[in-house]
Amino acid sequence: MQTSVPAYIQPARSRLFTRFFLVCALALVFVGSTQHSAAKGAKDRLLIYSIDVEGGQSTLLVSPSGQSLLVDAGWPDNNGRDAGRIQAAMRDAGITRIDHLLITHYHVDHVGGVPELVKRVEIGEFLDHGPNREDSASTRDGYSAYLKAIGDKPHRVVHPGDTIDIPGLSTIVLTADGAHIDAVPGIMPAPNPYCAGEHQWPDDPTENARSTGILVTFGKFKFLDLGDLTGQKEVALVCPKNPIGTVDLYLVTHHGMDLSNSRAIVDAVHPRVAIMNNGAHKAGMPEAWQTVHDSPGLVDLWQLHTAEGSDAAHNSPAALIANPAGSAQDGAYLKVAASPNGSFSVTNTRTGETREYARR
Repeated sequence: MQTSVPAYIQPARSRLFTRFFLVCALALVFVGSTQHSAAKGAKDRLLIYSIDVEGGQSTLLVSPSGQSLLVDAGWPDNNGRDAGRIQAAMRDAGITRIDHLLITHYHVDHVGGVPELVKRVEIGEFLDHGPNREDSASTRDGYSAYLKAIGDKPHRVVHPGDTIDIPGLSTIVLTADGAHIDAVPGIMPAPNPYCAGEHQWPDDPTENARSTGILVTFGKFKFLDLGDLTGQKEVALVCPKNPIGTVDLYLVTHHGMDLSNSRAIVDAVHPRVAIMNNGAHKAGMPEAWQTVHDSPGLVDLWQLHTAEGSDAAHNSPAALIANPAGSAQDGAYLKVAASPNGSFSVTNTRTGETREYARR
């Protein structure tokens, strides 16, 4: 049996349904607007991934335009472990190709992963400092395998002052093949007060001293990566005048080795945040860690691994370590998201914790 609705109730019920549908429609518009704003915010950021390649280097930069730069490709072998970890970062960034692959130098922990990576990922162009300069079987083999992997793909040798064309970013080569830049466009070289107390660093005949180093600028945000550049070349770059100025994010040179990270450069560039791409049993040395940790104005020093050869006083708190001692498995990376106003965040993908750093 059906019950009819009294006539005097029907207009009220009609108004109620109208209001209900209006509220729903407004809610959908609000959600859509929020999602659009969130997506727009993500697209307006420079993403930097410090990938865990167990004490080597692989750093992925993805600009708001979607263009990408990969600095080094980690180690060979290990069942393609490092290529797989690079691909995981690429998936997070929403990209399927690498537009530019920069090899800082030809040590196996930097160039060794290239042959496996090119099997899996399309690469637009290869950049490096030119021929291998180190007289060792390892670097000769690594360089030969690298050239074979390049084949007939686009390849460019870069020199200090050259740029890497990535829309939305200014990416300039500071050092390459043992030479360095004297001035960065838009930055007035300033006398470096930290040079006077710097000790004499030894000559370095290895590929480390030939490292290609870059300064990446995104609006007011600056990121410095000098590969494995060693002390004598660091000092030559910034003494007696510093052409770099200050930076927001510093990739600790040479994985935190004592052969690098002179006070003349670390203190002069005044990083707000540093990331040390050390391994559990490689680099992250106490003296280098302390130099970076004590740098004027540093807020946080992040690490890819606990340096298990160092004591607790020379390791950052566990919250700032992507792969702490005793982790069930390695491979967690650190993800930076930078805004053109100079603010940025760092996320520890092991924990999901994000720390925000306001603009200067």
